[in-house]
Order: sequence, then C-alpha cells, then structure tokens
Amino acid sequence: MAAKKGSDNALDLLIDDHKNVRKLFKEYEKIHEKATAEDKQELAEQICNEFLMHADIEEQIFYPAVREAIKDEELIDEAEVEHQTARDLIGQIQAMTPDDALYDAKVRVLGEYVEHHVEEEETEMFPKAKKAKLDLDGLGQQMAQAKEAARTGFMAAKAKGKRAHRPARH
Repeated sequence: MAAKKGSDNALDLLIDDHKNVRKLFKEYEKIHEKATAEDKQELAEQICNEFLMHADIEEQIFYPAVREAIKDEELIDEAEVEHQTARDLIGQIQAMTPDDALYDAKVRVLGEYVEHHVEEEETEMFPKAKKAKLDLDGLGQQMAQAKEAARTGFMAAKAKGKRAHRPARH
C-alpha cells in the first residue's frame, strides 16, 4: 500500500513514518564508518527523536483505538513492549557519544529492532485495523495534529538546547 502524500489516513501516516525512519537507518549504515562523530550523533538523534514522536502518537491515539476495535490484547501489548524496549535502547544511545564502544552497534541493533516492529505492524496490525472499519481518516487527523504539536515542542526544546524526549515513559 503506497502512502499518499498529504493523506490524513492513519495507516498512510504511519507507513510514511516507517519509510522515513527506514531511510534514516539506511543513511546511518552508509555513513557510520566515515562520518564525523558529530554527523553520526546528529543522525542518531534524528532517528531517536523520529521514533519517539512516532511511538508516542501510536501509544496515545492509534493503539487505544485499535485495541478496542480488534480485541487482540496480545498484539497491542507486544507492540507496546517493543516500543518500551526501543526506548530503553534509545536512552542508552542518547547517554553515549559516537566515540564510545558499541555506539554504532546499538544504533544498528535499534534499526534491526525497529524493522522487526514495523514488519509486524504492517503485516499483522494494520490489516486488522483496516478490516475492523476504524475511522482511519479521523484517527489520522488526530495523529497529524499530535505530530505537528510534538514537532513544534521538539523544535522549541532543540532551540533551548534540551532533549525533546525522555527515553522512557513507563
């Protein structure tokens, strides 16, 4: 399913986020051996912040609606645990510098972990959400507004020199 630019459908928005983060991880793979520490850290921070914004919106808006509509507690529980595990790894990455041992390995493992999570969402959760006849347009509008608010908050925090997200919510 190709996501349409400008679409407010929840699945299209999430798939666009997935494509974006996949692209960022691929970029990290290309540059990690030759890039400066500053460039690696900047890209890793972008990856982490994009994931955290995406996860927050899924957990606050999309997952509760899907949980109610599809009645598959296990699927949503696993997705939330996967988010928390990724947040834990992000916290470790954010506490490090690119010169630290295992920095590249942790960013790359995060990429593999996120790829696994994305595959499960797109092949298991999204088809069930579509079949349940959720109001995907309405959810998408809520998610787009939340994402814009999160991005605005991120930019304000960045301008003040602070991290926009805490690595763990739970």
